[in-house]
Amino acid sequence: MRPTSRVGRLRVFPNTFAHETFRLGVDRSSVTSSATVSRWTRGFVAASAGWLVVWQTAALARLPRRVTVTLALYGFVLHVVFGKAYSLIPSYFDRELAFSRAPTVHLPLAITGALALAVASLTDVPPIVGTVGALLWVAGIAVLLGTLLWTVRGNLTGGETGTGDHDAGRRPVDRAANAAVPIALLSLALGAYATLAARVPLPMLLDGYAPRASHLFAAGTAALLVFAVGFRLFPRFLVASPPRPLVSLVLLTGALGPALLATGVPAGPVLQAGAVVQTVALVGFAATYCLLFAASDRDRLPFYGVLAGALAGLAVAALGLLLAFEGRQSAWIVAHYRLALLGFLGLTIVGVAFQFYPPNVAQFPGGGDRLAIAALAGLAGGLLVEVGGLLAEFAQGVVVGRALAFAGAVGYAYQVLGLFVQRTRR
Repeated sequence: MRPTSRVGRLRVFPNTFAHETFRLGVDRSSVTSSATVSRWTRGFVAASAGWLVVWQTAALARLPRRVTVTLALYGFVLHVVFGKAYSLIPSYFDRELAFSRAPTVHLPLAITGALALAVASLTDVPPIVGTVGALLWVAGIAVLLGTLLWTVRGNLTGGETGTGDHDAGRRPVDRAANAAVPIALLSLALGAYATLAARVPLPMLLDGYAPRASHLFAAGTAALLVFAVGFRLFPRFLVASPPRPLVSLVLLTGALGPALLATGVPAGPVLQAGAVVQTVALVGFAATYCLLFAASDRDRLPFYGVLAGALAGLAVAALGLLLAFEGRQSAWIVAHYRLALLGFLGLTIVGVAFQFYPPNVAQFPGGGDRLAIAALAGLAGGLLVEVGGLLAEFAQGVVVGRALAFAGAVGYAYQVLGLFVQRTRR
């Protein structure tokens, strides 16, 4: 399979991009800034891959749920969200990142903040660890939000999409997708405030219940960005067009649902309303992606990763409805958050990562398509076995599933980090 990403093209034609860029009169400083952003974006993706391995290790070791949720959400999921936000949102709003060094400042704050917050969730850890972690974490998010808001000033609703004339037919979907991005960033800000208010003397959002911040981050930020950015990326990847009514429905419910969920947990009519609204978003997204997938004549591994993530989203929705309407059972809660963070978000992240960083350009021992397939199969298959074990109350099945997911995480991390090391050695 021929490489189609920028990584593949630059490997075959190492001097063409730079030559054509300067010949066309693009400012060298602009190219340097883009290279800086790209390099540090890879840093976030690399950190995310590392967090995935740490998370699966913690799950195998049966560490407390709050520890594993922090490793999964603050570590694995949000690190890749931060990295891709720096690289994709400016271009989708027809802008260039205002401060190219912002990711350089943000990455160490995010890593140390997430680590401290995870450690603080263990027993007998001094409260100062959590306080420092929250301060570092929120400082990093402040860097991100300040940079992005300054970058897109004057185009906050995303009316300017940067869509080329050859894709003019995609502009309505692109504008709708852009309009959801500020809502996702607002959820990120609220989640950051809730995280900080739980550790320092600030007025709390409602009662300071930790899952409120988790839902703001997972559903309000990460999932909504999957919808918004996905409706820009996936139609182009698959060379197909999504139904506009479905796009509008998913974005509307995907923006409203997380607010209801974060307000309504742990129980009550507001939570039930949020579960229904979020279900519409997840089902609508899965239907839209399946239509794109079926209409496409492209058959590539990354697309199957996103498909698996979209289907996992259906299971997330089903369990969410059960939790909202039938009550809280421990096994259901664990299965729900594993399906949400490793299934819907995790498999989507892995699929998109393999599209941006194609396995078939790997030139290091063990790297390549076979490893990528094995990693994706380990993550998806392990999750399926684990959830089956949780729901059937079969402990050995849970252990086997988590072991498979751990193996898949190690394979994914080795593949992605190997490509990054390979790139730096050229």
